[in-house]
Amino acid sequence: MRSSLCRLTFRLHTHAPERLCQNRIADSFLFVLVRVNSWIAGYAPRKSIHEFTLNNTKKKRPRRTRVLTQPLPRGRADCLKACLVAVLILCLVGQCSLAIAQQPARDVSKETARSTRDWVRDGVIYEIYPRDFSSQGDFKGVTAKLDDLKQLGVTILWLMPIHPIGQEKKKGTIGSPYAVRDYYAINPEYGTKQDLKQLISESHRRGMKVIIDIVANHTSWDSVLMKHPEFYKRDAKGNITYPHDWYDIAALNYTNQQLRVYMTDMLKYWVREFDLDGFRCDVAGEVPTDFWENARLELEKIKPDIVMLAEAHKPELLVKAFDLDYSWPLHSALTDVLQGRMPASQLRVVWEQEVKESPGKAIHMRFSDNHDERRAIARFGEPASLAASALVFTLDGVPMLYNGMEVGDTTESGAPALFEKLPIFWSISERRPEFGRFYHEMLALRRTSEALRRGSLEWVRNSDDSRVITYVRQTPTEELLIAINLSSRPYFGNVEIGNGTTYLEVTPDISAPLPPDAPAPEKRVNKRTVGLPALQLDAWGYRFFRRVTK
Repeated sequence: MRSSLCRLTFRLHTHAPERLCQNRIADSFLFVLVRVNSWIAGYAPRKSIHEFTLNNTKKKRPRRTRVLTQPLPRGRADCLKACLVAVLILCLVGQCSLAIAQQPARDVSKETARSTRDWVRDGVIYEIYPRDFSSQGDFKGVTAKLDDLKQLGVTILWLMPIHPIGQEKKKGTIGSPYAVRDYYAINPEYGTKQDLKQLISESHRRGMKVIIDIVANHTSWDSVLMKHPEFYKRDAKGNITYPHDWYDIAALNYTNQQLRVYMTDMLKYWVREFDLDGFRCDVAGEVPTDFWENARLELEKIKPDIVMLAEAHKPELLVKAFDLDYSWPLHSALTDVLQGRMPASQLRVVWEQEVKESPGKAIHMRFSDNHDERRAIARFGEPASLAASALVFTLDGVPMLYNGMEVGDTTESGAPALFEKLPIFWSISERRPEFGRFYHEMLALRRTSEALRRGSLEWVRNSDDSRVITYVRQTPTEELLIAINLSSRPYFGNVEIGNGTTYLEVTPDISAPLPPDAPAPEKRVNKRTVGLPALQLDAWGYRFFRRVTK
């Protein structure tokens, strides 16, 4: 929230040169108090008149000024002095808050990201909107499909907010799940605490982790926290306000220490009472970094083996607080490329910039679809959406699937659909069987390839970098060459890899299954040995090539 302008102008009798109270706030504050005290006492020398301005600009605005040459009566003087002191303190606090808010994020490119557990680095995140995931729209509907999710190959289940939804100033028919009314309660439409505990325990039994969405930046307007109005940010008129244009929520104020204690205790409650494996933290970059760092320390006292995912692209969050963040810049670049506004080579530019500004060994969540966006299949089309996923699942970092992607679902869930109930149309898999085959094979390939999960990434050139991207994922024992055509035209060209180097093609086979009695050569069609650098790709095509290096 932007601080309101804080401007106070005095004309004082002084010998001192003109000074602008902007960068040296504390010095000027004390200086003005001394001069005001002298003026009120009536002994300021009448030599010259200078203007002192406390504001957030360098432009001085002259004011008509009445010059006092006689001392004020004692009572009026004391009253005026007290008022001036109070005003100056308020202005000082406002200006300091503005200075802090305007401070750029610190440079952490020379630092190292916090260490991350193997199950996080090797994981595949699956985002679930409980309201839309099943026809019943509750925890039991999620539990019923755990075997399907396990078979798909996902390892970390992220439940979008599970708390009661605020009704005051709500959007849509039901309201936003990100307008939380009570952090300690469960949305009754989703079920009971026992239902949630069963979902978590059944997921753990199948080797999957569970995290929930925490909306720490704001609450609904009818939140139980409204009984603590000091927990909220205020506008220039002193009214509780909201961030951006999100009028259905109220912004929390983390300068209040009691709020910090409340929110930290709340996070600890969910881990302690439900055995959760961590949190996805909504707009994490707008909550102070030091709050998250302290909360992480407190949570690890209860359960060291957790994951924290930041919905932000703010590198400093990865140093101590979070295991991974959103790769928003790359996501935006991918959309621009697939919609023809940028060349494919821009993806490399954005990726390299991300590496440059992030702490060493940082991990980012890669995605092409989520609840904030139009569905990828709608934005890009069917073949291009699979090309986007081919990129997401072969880049470094941790890939994320949004519920329904695995069947080619087109049901919207971003605003305004976010505020309604629009269940996933699971039966569409009958019309788009290639989606299910792609994701099953893609996740299986990632699971069996250490190079995809933990290998380094090196970009390599090809004959047309404006349409095609090529890169190598590598460990000491394995190398995968990835080639993706991000255009609607077939590609015939070369890739700058060792001439005649032999690879085994491991591209997911999304064609219809062969009959059991198919000839052996047909069964091996997508697992053939090929020699590069010659390369051919269909429109929106992708091919993966693997070789063992030791």
